[in-house]
Amino acid sequence: MAKGTKIGRDAGNGQFIPVQVARDNPKGAVVETIKKPTKGK
Repeated sequence: MAKGTKIGRDAGNGQFIPVQVARDNPKGAVVETIKKPTKGK
């Protein structure tokens, strides 16, 4: 499983939406995984 946080994004205007809403509307939304930043050296 991918490490990170999943967010929903509306395909039309780019606004963030709940993940469940994005999964229910696959033609008009995208579920993205944002990786947590790693600590540098």
